[in-house]
Amino acid sequence: MSITHFRNTPGIVLEDSNPVAVPLSEPVAVTSTTSVERSDGVETGVWECTPGRWRRQIVQQEFCHFVAGRCSFTPDGGEPIEIRAGDALMMPANTTGIWDIQETVRKTYVLIF
Repeated sequence: MSITHFRNTPGIVLEDSNPVAVPLSEPVAVTSTTSVERSDGVETGVWECTPGRWRRQIVQQEFCHFVAGRCSFTPDGGEPIEIRAGDALMMPANTTGIWDIQETVRKTYVLIF
């Protein structure tokens, strides 16, 4: 296992950009990712998303730390969670729901398979 270190997370240049898979608003939100490391059933990286509403499709357990932006996440059957830069979030496996990005967000994340 190797150590993953992201220096200057807000300044990392993101490489891959794609529209979200299940958009719920116009304009369609676009996500960007870079510095992804996969090993031992874990994926780490830096992720960014432009404003918009969309359905979360990832079923892996996820820990993330938001370094920029403002958004909310409403888990299926639950209440909205307001998220701002500096917040951390742990999502259990199979957490689905709706992301509502009000201001472009950037986060570091760890997915656990």
